[in-house]
Amino acid sequence: METRIAHTQSGDMAYVDAGEGRTAMFVHGVGTSSRLWRGVVEEFSAERRCVAIDLPLHGATPPRADYSLPALAQAIADLCVTLDLRDIDLVANDTGGAVAQVFAARHPERLRTFTLTNCDTHDNLPPEEFRPTVELAERGELAPAGPVFMADVEAARGVIGAGYEHPEKLDAETLRAFLEPVFGTPDRARDFERFLTSVVAADLLAVEPELRKLDIPTLVVWGTGDQFFDLRWAHWLRETIPGATEVVEIEGGKLFFPDERAADLIPHLRRHWAAH
Repeated sequence: METRIAHTQSGDMAYVDAGEGRTAMFVHGVGTSSRLWRGVVEEFSAERRCVAIDLPLHGATPPRADYSLPALAQAIADLCVTLDLRDIDLVANDTGGAVAQVFAARHPERLRTFTLTNCDTHDNLPPEEFRPTVELAERGELAPAGPVFMADVEAARGVIGAGYEHPEKLDAETLRAFLEPVFGTPDRARDFERFLTSVVAADLLAVEPELRKLDIPTLVVWGTGDQFFDLRWAHWLRETIPGATEVVEIEGGKLFFPDERAADLIPHLRRHWAAH
């Protein structure tokens, strides 16, 4: 999949753009990239336009000064303006789900449907199991580990692998694609620390009044084996967003099931999009 660069009002944004027709946009989370959606994009690019973005500092998108949820949501909004994207089927995972909630709350006119997979929700940001990593970042102790992750594939696998059922199957190319933008240089690693400490629950809680009015048709698809985002958060989303009527459970799925088990997500997306 070819990566393109859009020059937007808030800065350059990298994205994969495949296929033609109605637009589906895919948003990844912390420490991954648009590559997370490769299986889904490959499937749907024959029937629609698939835009998978790289959030700032991730993939091929350069660093930014502001990594707060409102700023990241604005980056998506600016990309939509630059590419003239409307009537979007928005799909998000992990921290990208928090970004997407802020975007949807502020720009519902851009959306046709909304799909959330395992992600930060309400005040579960950071999730308890990820809090020690954020605390390392707060103390400036995470960045020095960057050279270790970049030099040792197995160490890198340990970082990303908690989000996969079978981390041993992750290839070195994917590991490097995910980790090099955030740990590849000392400056990038320091930026990653700043990214982790900039994404806070207060900014997600601030848009809940708008989420409670969001009537965009919303599907929640949740891996039940995720140690970071318990299934109860999927039901919280269904109860909170008026447009959400269904929670689909992916039995045993971990955080990054949209990559590892794309075939289990695809039919639910197709059904959701066809219904609306």
